[in-house]
Amino acid sequence: MALRMACIPSTAAPACSPSLDPQTPFTPFSVRKDLSLKLCAPEWSQSPIKWRDGSLSTFVARAVEQAASTSVGGVVEVTQETFWPILEAAGDKLVVIDLYTQWCGPCKIMYPKIVELSQKYADVLFLKLDCNQENKALAKKLGVKVVPTFKLFRNREEIAEVKGAKFDELVQSIIEARTS
Repeated sequence: MALRMACIPSTAAPACSPSLDPQTPFTPFSVRKDLSLKLCAPEWSQSPIKWRDGSLSTFVARAVEQAASTSVGGVVEVTQETFWPILEAAGDKLVVIDLYTQWCGPCKIMYPKIVELSQKYADVLFLKLDCNQENKALAKKLGVKVVPTFKLFRNREEIAEVKGAKFDELVQSIIEARTS
Protein backbone atom coordinates (compact mmCIF):
# COMPACT_ATOMS: atom_id res chain seq x y z
CA MET A 1 0.00 0.00 0.00
CA ALA A 2 1.34 3.44 -0.89
CA LEU A 3 0.46 6.88 0.38
CA ARG A 4 0.31 9.43 -2.41
CA MET A 5 0.70 13.16 -1.86
CA ALA A 6 -0.08 15.91 -4.25
CA CYS A 7 0.65 19.60 -4.42
CA ILE A 8 -2.55 21.51 -4.84
CA PRO A 9 -3.27 25.17 -5.40
CA SER A 10 -3.97 26.80 -2.04
CA THR A 11 -7.29 28.12 -3.30
CA ALA A 12 -8.48 24.64 -4.23
CA ALA A 13 -7.46 22.87 -0.97
CA PRO A 14 -9.82 19.87 -1.07
CA ALA A 15 -9.38 17.16 1.50
CA CYS A 16 -6.62 14.89 0.37
CA SER A 17 -6.96 11.17 0.41
CA PRO A 18 -4.39 8.42 0.39
CA SER A 19 -3.94 6.27 -2.65
CA LEU A 20 -4.61 2.61 -2.07
CA ASP A 21 -3.03 1.62 -5.36
CA PRO A 22 0.13 -0.39 -4.57
CA GLN A 23 1.54 0.50 -7.99
CA THR A 24 1.44 4.24 -7.30
CA PRO A 25 4.91 5.45 -6.32
CA PHE A 26 5.23 7.68 -3.30
CA THR A 27 6.52 11.16 -4.04
CA PRO A 28 6.88 13.28 -0.91
CA PHE A 29 6.13 16.61 -2.64
CA SER A 30 7.62 19.53 -4.47
CA VAL A 31 7.41 23.23 -3.71
CA ARG A 32 6.40 25.84 -6.22
CA LYS A 33 5.89 29.53 -5.63
CA ASP A 34 2.18 29.39 -6.40
CA LEU A 35 1.35 26.17 -4.55
CA SER A 36 0.88 25.09 -0.99
CA LEU A 37 1.77 21.69 0.26
CA LYS A 38 -0.80 19.54 1.92
CA LEU A 39 0.51 16.83 4.22
CA CYS A 40 -2.18 14.33 5.05
CA ALA A 41 -2.30 11.25 7.19
CA PRO A 42 -5.04 8.79 6.40
CA GLU A 43 -8.02 9.08 8.72
CA TRP A 44 -8.29 5.29 8.88
CA SER A 45 -4.83 4.91 10.38
CA GLN A 46 -4.30 5.20 14.12
CA SER A 47 -0.81 3.74 13.98
CA PRO A 48 2.25 5.30 12.32
CA ILE A 49 2.14 5.15 8.56
CA LYS A 50 4.65 2.68 7.15
CA TRP A 51 6.25 3.50 3.83
CA ARG A 52 9.38 2.35 2.06
CA ASP A 53 11.99 2.97 4.75
CA GLY A 54 10.26 4.16 7.88
CA SER A 55 7.32 5.75 9.60
CA LEU A 56 5.43 9.01 9.59
CA SER A 57 8.28 10.64 11.52
CA THR A 58 10.66 9.82 8.65
CA PHE A 59 8.19 11.31 6.22
CA VAL A 60 7.73 14.45 8.33
CA ALA A 61 11.49 14.91 8.73
CA ARG A 62 11.87 14.71 4.95
CA ALA A 63 9.01 17.18 4.52
CA VAL A 64 10.63 19.68 6.87
CA GLU A 65 14.02 19.19 5.23
CA GLN A 66 12.65 19.74 1.73
CA ALA A 67 10.53 22.73 2.77
CA ALA A 68 13.52 24.25 4.52
CA SER A 69 15.89 23.69 1.64
CA THR A 70 13.74 25.12 -1.13
CA SER A 71 15.15 28.27 -2.68
CA VAL A 72 11.78 29.75 -3.64
CA GLY A 73 10.26 29.54 -0.20
CA GLY A 74 7.03 27.76 0.45
CA VAL A 75 4.16 27.29 2.83
CA VAL A 76 3.47 23.77 4.00
CA GLU A 77 -0.15 22.91 4.74
CA VAL A 78 -0.44 20.65 7.76
CA THR A 79 -3.19 18.73 9.52
CA GLN A 80 -3.65 17.93 13.17
CA GLU A 81 -1.85 14.63 12.52
CA THR A 82 1.22 16.25 10.97
CA PHE A 83 1.51 19.54 12.87
CA TRP A 84 3.19 18.33 16.08
CA PRO A 85 5.67 15.98 14.36
CA ILE A 86 6.73 18.78 12.00
CA LEU A 87 7.03 21.21 14.90
CA GLU A 88 9.17 18.64 16.76
CA ALA A 89 11.35 18.03 13.71
CA ALA A 90 11.89 21.77 13.23
CA GLY A 91 13.78 21.94 16.54
CA ASP A 92 15.20 25.41 17.21
CA LYS A 93 14.20 26.70 13.78
CA LEU A 94 11.58 29.46 13.85
CA VAL A 95 8.17 28.19 12.74
CA VAL A 96 5.31 30.49 11.70
CA ILE A 97 1.87 28.92 11.35
CA ASP A 98 -1.00 30.60 9.54
CA LEU A 99 -4.28 29.44 11.11
CA TYR A 100 -6.99 30.16 8.56
CA THR A 101 -10.32 29.03 7.13
CA GLN A 102 -11.22 28.71 3.46
CA TRP A 103 -14.20 31.05 3.79
CA CYS A 104 -12.21 33.88 5.44
CA GLY A 105 -11.67 36.92 3.18
CA PRO A 106 -8.76 38.42 5.17
CA CYS A 107 -7.09 34.97 5.19
CA LYS A 108 -7.22 34.89 1.39
CA ILE A 109 -5.72 38.39 1.22
CA MET A 110 -2.89 37.50 3.64
CA TYR A 111 -1.87 34.23 1.97
CA PRO A 112 0.13 35.76 -0.97
CA LYS A 113 1.93 37.97 1.55
CA ILE A 114 2.81 34.89 3.62
CA VAL A 115 4.23 33.22 0.51
CA GLU A 116 6.40 36.34 -0.05
CA LEU A 117 7.60 36.19 3.55
CA SER A 118 8.49 32.52 3.10
CA GLN A 119 10.69 33.52 0.18
CA LYS A 120 12.25 36.45 2.03
CA TYR A 121 12.96 34.53 5.25
CA ALA A 122 14.32 31.19 4.03
CA ASP A 123 15.51 30.35 7.55
CA VAL A 124 11.91 30.31 8.82
CA LEU A 125 9.53 27.39 8.28
CA PHE A 126 6.06 28.59 7.25
CA LEU A 127 3.07 26.32 7.85
CA LYS A 128 -0.66 26.75 7.40
CA LEU A 129 -3.56 24.95 9.03
CA ASP A 130 -7.15 25.08 7.83
CA CYS A 131 -9.21 25.39 11.03
CA ASN A 132 -12.06 23.30 9.62
CA GLN A 133 -13.96 20.44 11.26
CA GLU A 134 -11.12 17.99 10.54
CA ASN A 135 -8.61 20.16 12.43
CA LYS A 136 -11.00 21.64 14.99
CA ALA A 137 -9.37 19.87 17.95
CA LEU A 138 -5.92 21.28 17.14
CA ALA A 139 -7.30 24.77 16.50
CA LYS A 140 -9.02 24.64 19.89
CA LYS A 141 -5.85 23.38 21.58
CA LEU A 142 -3.90 26.26 20.00
CA GLY A 143 -6.51 28.73 21.31
CA VAL A 144 -7.69 29.99 17.91
CA LYS A 145 -10.70 32.28 18.28
CA VAL A 146 -10.02 34.65 15.37
CA VAL A 147 -8.84 33.90 11.84
CA PRO A 148 -6.38 34.57 10.55
CA THR A 149 -4.17 33.95 13.56
CA PHE A 150 -0.41 33.61 13.22
CA LYS A 151 1.61 31.80 15.86
CA LEU A 152 5.39 31.70 16.07
CA PHE A 153 7.08 28.68 17.62
CA ARG A 154 10.62 27.72 18.50
CA ASN A 155 11.55 24.47 20.26
CA ARG A 156 7.83 23.52 20.35
CA GLU A 157 7.06 26.59 22.46
CA GLU A 158 4.85 29.44 21.33
CA ILE A 159 6.87 32.65 21.39
CA ALA A 160 4.48 35.11 19.73
CA GLU A 161 0.97 35.46 18.36
CA VAL A 162 -0.66 37.88 15.93
CA LYS A 163 -4.46 37.87 15.70
CA GLY A 164 -6.09 39.21 12.58
CA ALA A 165 -4.77 40.32 9.21
CA LYS A 166 -2.05 42.53 10.70
CA PHE A 167 0.78 42.06 8.23
CA ASP A 168 3.12 44.72 9.66
CA GLU A 169 2.73 43.30 13.17
CA LEU A 170 3.47 39.80 11.83
CA VAL A 171 6.63 40.98 10.06
CA GLN A 172 7.77 42.75 13.24
CA SER A 173 7.16 39.59 15.30
CA ILE A 174 9.17 37.49 12.82
CA ILE A 175 12.06 39.97 12.86
CA GLU A 176 12.11 40.04 16.67
CA ALA A 177 11.92 36.24 16.91
CA ARG A 178 14.75 35.79 14.38
CA THR A 179 17.07 38.08 16.35
CA SER A 180 16.30 36.60 19.78
